[in-house]
Amino acid sequence: MTVEKKEIRIAVTDGMLIPSSKDKSFVSAWMISLCIAVGSILFLCITKPKPYYEILKFLPDGILITFEVTIASIIVTIPIGLITGLGRLSKNKTINLIASTYVEIIRGIPLLVQLFFIYFALGEFVQLPDLTAAIIAMSVCYGAYMGEVFRAGIDAIDKGQTEAARSLGFNPRQTMFLVVLPQAWRTILPPVGNEFIALLKDSSLVSILAVSELLRRGREYASVTFEYFEAYLMVALIYLCITLLMSKAVSIMEARLNYYDER
Repeated sequence: MTVEKKEIRIAVTDGMLIPSSKDKSFVSAWMISLCIAVGSILFLCITKPKPYYEILKFLPDGILITFEVTIASIIVTIPIGLITGLGRLSKNKTINLIASTYVEIIRGIPLLVQLFFIYFALGEFVQLPDLTAAIIAMSVCYGAYMGEVFRAGIDAIDKGQTEAARSLGFNPRQTMFLVVLPQAWRTILPPVGNEFIALLKDSSLVSILAVSELLRRGREYASVTFEYFEAYLMVALIYLCITLLMSKAVSIMEARLNYYDER
């Protein structure tokens, strides 16, 4: 008996357009965008080293902080998303209600408001360091979105897989973590990658908490030199380069998963 596999993709409404792993052409929207971004940075730094090259030398600290916030947030976000997704699929009405309420509330409040609330409002009771408050707010916010990604990915797995695992003596926990989740990961990877990229872009909002990430470093340079156009142009181009490279990395990982799955 042969089982026909069908490829399932989860629709994503934010983040980058992940390059298709099936697109082998050299000239693509991704390649054109990357060439424009890198070429613009090189052209500006060579033709007008002052101020563009000076701005470029001023930003590395901010890029490092941006990655620190993003990576720390995603490490916390994935477990929150997994727990939330499993809660949304739970047959226990109480657990399902708690998970669903969390998703509804968090997705209904803008991230900027959550940042202000955690840092300033809760700061009246517990004073959190700037970076810690930023990571908590980003993780709580994106945990709700990631929960829906996990829920959709797990729900897309054929119920026959669960029945087959249970018939082999697997308990519900073993079935989920040894059978369902490994298969769901192939479907989940592109939207998880998209959420990761969206989280990196939204990390620019933590500049309001005095976290010296990429955007704030650009603002600091512009506030001293009054070269706002030049500073923000360089920041935008660097963000574009980073997100394009990350989207390509997600595409490569997806292609590798598909390759091993086919084997």
